[in-house]
Amino acid sequence: MASGGWRWLRGLRAVGQPLFQGRALLVTNTLGCGTLMAAGDGVRQSWELRARPGQKFDPRRSASMFAVGCSMGPFLHYWYLWLDHLLPASGLSGLRNVLRKVLIDQLVASPLLGIWYFLGIGCLEGQTLDESCQELRDKFWEFYKADWCVWPAAQLVNFLFVPTQFRVTYINGLTLGWDTYLSYLKYRLHSRVRSSWAYDNLQTTAGGWGAGHRQREDPALSAV
Repeated sequence: MASGGWRWLRGLRAVGQPLFQGRALLVTNTLGCGTLMAAGDGVRQSWELRARPGQKFDPRRSASMFAVGCSMGPFLHYWYLWLDHLLPASGLSGLRNVLRKVLIDQLVASPLLGIWYFLGIGCLEGQTLDESCQELRDKFWEFYKADWCVWPAAQLVNFLFVPTQFRVTYINGLTLGWDTYLSYLKYRLHSRVRSSWAYDNLQTTAGGWGAGHRQREDPALSAV
């Protein structure tokens, strides 16, 4: 049984190895980033469906996450290649350069990807640039503080032990929980506005106004 399991793993490695070589590596990293970001949104939406009866799964929202994730894939692909060229390091003997890479990654790539995420999703969902920038100002520091709690330790392992061609895949393997958090952060305000409107509508209905009157009075809210 054990022998058969090892043969299966060796066969799987032989099949997957071309995906991490040459030009195929860029495609693997790109699609991996998009798929995991869409999966994270799917996890978040599944939670929302249980917590908010009546809400329906929004495939366009996950499609937007997939598109933005794919757009980040090439950046991450070349970013790690550049970092490894700038500060070559191998194992604990290169710890000083590894720590430098972690710091550069946190100070440059992390905030850039946060900006990219909010502006990219906003663009795909029809927000104006001003609206996307305002959302970025409202949520960026919360995002960045959470980023510092998660990614320095993960990147330390990445730069110490993971071969260059597997760096983005390693990050994608850890990112499902992070992408779920990003989906929560992006859509939290929208959900609160919708819930607040539903509560207000219930109150006015109880007071004799009626939902129809409320919608006619403020048609913008009825579209939320």
